[in-house]
Amino acid sequence: MGLDSFLGAIDAASRSLSVVNRSAPDPVQRMLETTFADQPVDVDELSDDAHGDDVVVLTEQTPEGQEAVATSPLEEVMNTVLLVNSDLYKTGQTKLDEFELPSVLTRLDDVPFSLRGYPESDKEKLLLVAISRYIERHAWRARNGRLRSSFQRLSRIEDERGTRAVYQKVASTDVQTHIYGIPDWTPPSNSDLLTHGGYTEDFYDSWFVVYTPPEGGPVGAVESDDGIDKETPSDGRDIDGVSPGQPVALLALETEPKRWEGYWTFRPSLVADIDRYISRNM
Repeated sequence: MGLDSFLGAIDAASRSLSVVNRSAPDPVQRMLETTFADQPVDVDELSDDAHGDDVVVLTEQTPEGQEAVATSPLEEVMNTVLLVNSDLYKTGQTKLDEFELPSVLTRLDDVPFSLRGYPESDKEKLLLVAISRYIERHAWRARNGRLRSSFQRLSRIEDERGTRAVYQKVASTDVQTHIYGIPDWTPPSNSDLLTHGGYTEDFYDSWFVVYTPPEGGPVGAVESDDGIDKETPSDGRDIDGVSPGQPVALLALETEPKRWEGYWTFRPSLVADIDRYISRNM
């Protein structure tokens, strides 16, 4: 049994993305369609007087019909996935406290994806990069709990300035921050990162970012990149509609060179099972 045993742990949801009242240029629509071309997510466009211009609506097929799950401005989808590349995340051009991922993307949870990396595709794998940053930011905002992340090679923390800054920031809170990979790098002795190295397939082929909260852990103020404390919303929900401290996991495996199979999930029991397996076997 390895991490691959979890790939079949979800019941695939039937979801669709619709661009409503589009005024953005045609290439934007084509990029969105290309990003999800080989995925179990339909992409279309339509006109609807109930919405403004350039809105993306995520719907899910239920026994009662199509149900709206989330709505986001098309511009947000463009700025986080469609019009950027992975360098935006690797070099740290976006600050952690300013990063937001449109809810039409985060709510694609429990959808199985098969994504290609560069050069076969320059957009598909970026979705996993964006979701990874979303979970890292989710852990940082919680300021407690546990984050487990795999990098295939531990040296990626050293090589990617933006990734290194994110993990230093998360580890500076009370979040136990564990990183996994082939042990080709050792963090400085004063680092708060907890490293785990190995040479099994789970280390070679995995891409996971798993956040689990402490039992009944409170969520309080968070410190922005400029040192100013910001309170979480008073209604107890995060700014992207996900409850503070909610468990969440991304799991993907490189089943072929530069091809990834996986999903992300907010299901507490599944997140706990993945976390437990990593703790015991890696």
